[in-house]
Amino acid sequence: MTDPPEFTVTVDQNSYLPAGGSQVDAIVTVTMNRDVTGGATAPAPTADGLEMIIVDCSTSMHGDKMVSARRATAAAIAELRDGVSFTVIAGTDQAEQLYPSLAGTAIADAGTRAEATARVQRLEANGRTGIGAWLTLASQIADAHPGGVKHAILLTDGQNGEHPTQFAIALDASVGRFTCDCRGVGTDWKVDELRAVSSALLGTVDIVADPSDLAADFRVIMGAAMGKVLADVALRLWTPRDATVRFVNQVAPAVEDLTTRRTESGTQRGDYPLGSWGAESRDYHVEVQVTPGGVGDEILAGRVSLVRPGSDDVLAQGLIRAIWTDDTTLSTRISRGVAHYTGQAELAEAIQDGLAARKAGDEPTATARLGRAVALAADSGNDDTARLLERVVDVIDAPSGTVRLRAGVTVVDEMTLDTRSTKTIRVRGGS
Repeated sequence: MTDPPEFTVTVDQNSYLPAGGSQVDAIVTVTMNRDVTGGATAPAPTADGLEMIIVDCSTSMHGDKMVSARRATAAAIAELRDGVSFTVIAGTDQAEQLYPSLAGTAIADAGTRAEATARVQRLEANGRTGIGAWLTLASQIADAHPGGVKHAILLTDGQNGEHPTQFAIALDASVGRFTCDCRGVGTDWKVDELRAVSSALLGTVDIVADPSDLAADFRVIMGAAMGKVLADVALRLWTPRDATVRFVNQVAPAVEDLTTRRTESGTQRGDYPLGSWGAESRDYHVEVQVTPGGVGDEILAGRVSLVRPGSDDVLAQGLIRAIWTDDTTLSTRISRGVAHYTGQAELAEAIQDGLAARKAGDEPTATARLGRAVALAADSGNDDTARLLERVVDVIDAPSGTVRLRAGVTVVDEMTLDTRSTKTIRVRGGS
């Protein structure tokens, strides 16, 4: 029996407020330690996980896409660790368990990996797209596996054909049952649809423009999944009486709004789901509105604890403070982390607004918003996003955000910028 993985929670903030000030901002960094004893070994992954590979088998997946989907699924299966439960789901307007063929799941070993790989070669493209039905079956399978990390990879190349209400109900019912990384192959799928799934199920979304790149991508996704050691962790935030939590956002490695996912867990405290964890570090921006104080007053503006959902066992904890001062050199300082991640969140919003305006034919708004994105990317050193923006706009002057919309932009470049708009870089000089 191994000891539970250990976490650390650190808080970056300027705790000084001007007299009468009420807004408290902090960047909370949560890290699962690779090493808490001086060694170099990460916590050992548990063997009781569940992996589900969901493959779009609609008619549009014919030809090279289906060939690549088979190879990618086989590559993911090859990454499965012995002892992990797994299944492959073929998705059309319905969902069918391809392997194992009977209800239930298989336990990964050399034999079942070989059987599953052979069965995957039977995947054929014939039908429509019903993502909600796929999620429903995955939820049913996940419910039969209490405990352990439960994760899915979902691949599609097209737009969901279900009624929006039907899709929304299925997605809502899947929340908390498993995490899901979504991939869209080609350019005929909707970024917003897959982002809705990945966001609700605490996963990632990305485009794989060339089907031949699918296998490498699936291999990376499954490799990362095999490194997860805790199925569910929650950020528990206690705040003083009469305080208001303005927002709780994940800001690294990607922007994700967690504010509306709060569940009350006691007096003046609520839990925010963080999903499964391996040896990694993530940053969260917490903003709390407190009752204004006078010069010299000091309060605890928030207590951030890392817990397992439904448990009071604290894995790690950090404190957010507020101290009121009449020294403007103290109260006007802005935490480097807060400033950086506020800009990264604005960068994602500016990109999405600009692309939406471009699609709607509103060139002035598109130019202004994408220009703002260029300036933010340059200021923060987000070079990857800057390069993606340069495929959509001609940059005349990056610091001022002076740009010109490019003609002949490909759909691939637009969708790549959109899907990766929420990816952030860590604050310079930070962890």
